[in-house]
Amino acid sequence: MKRGIVLLFIGLFMLLLGIYLSVHWVLIGTLLGVSGGILMGSSSYFLAKKKI
Repeated sequence: MKRGIVLLFIGLFMLLLGIYLSVHWVLIGTLLGVSGGILMGSSSYFLAKKKI
C-alpha cells in the first residue's frame, strides 16, 4: 500500500477511537484524537506530492 493511504486510514481510525474514548477517559481520548488528526494532516502531504 502507499504511504499516504496508510497514514490516512490509521489517522482516521485513531481520530474516531479518540472521539469514542473521550466519553469515558478524557485525557486518553483527547491525545488519540489530536494525534489521529495530525496523522491525517500529514497524509495529505504525501497524497498531494504524488499528484504533482
